[in-house]
Amino acid sequence: MKTIIVDDEPRAIELLRNYLSHFSDFKLCATFRNGLKALEYLSKEGADLVFLDINMPHISGISLARMIPKDTLVVFTTAYSEYAVESYEVSAIDYLLKPISMERFSKTMGKILESASLASGGAADEVILVKSGHEKHRIRTDEIQYLEKDGNYVTYYLSHRKILARATAEETLHLLPDYFSRAHKSFIVNTRKVLSWDKDELQLEGARIPIGASYRRALLEKLKVG
Repeated sequence: MKTIIVDDEPRAIELLRNYLSHFSDFKLCATFRNGLKALEYLSKEGADLVFLDINMPHISGISLARMIPKDTLVVFTTAYSEYAVESYEVSAIDYLLKPISMERFSKTMGKILESASLASGGAADEVILVKSGHEKHRIRTDEIQYLEKDGNYVTYYLSHRKILARATAEETLHLLPDYFSRAHKSFIVNTRKVLSWDKDELQLEGARIPIGASYRRALLEKLKVG
């Protein structure tokens, strides 16, 4: 999601920049210390999500939010709790009270992703949290093509990227919706992404996945139902 930060405090911007770097679904495109400059940018470039400080010179965050396109999600950030009610009157998706902890920030990001999933017709529970090294990724399950197991690690192959996580195949399969199925001791597939198959192999976009004998019957039944 295309994201911008608007805050007149450099330290607040850097904190949010650091937090955002842990969430691969969000791309930080610009930061502004001046609300009017941010409004000019939004009118030309647009954004999916704006982190917006309330107390700023020239124009308040509340006033700015009323000028932002209605399909842009707004998260208010402020050190003053008395603005909470007013912030929800302008349909902010959340309100973060400074100092902002990573735990509280993560809850907000989960809320945003669930909202986006519901808006696109998906289910809220089809967003999973995957830890990769020191980073945590929130992944929409409909983005996953297949997963490959290698020892105690699993690689998630998404539409345009891949993520390596430390987990067993059994732990991973437990996280995923019913339309995922074990195809082989080393592979789990999203059956909705399968283009064609025979008794030995699945064809996905850009990948061929072998079918293990012990998984064949259950997998093929699921493909027929799907």
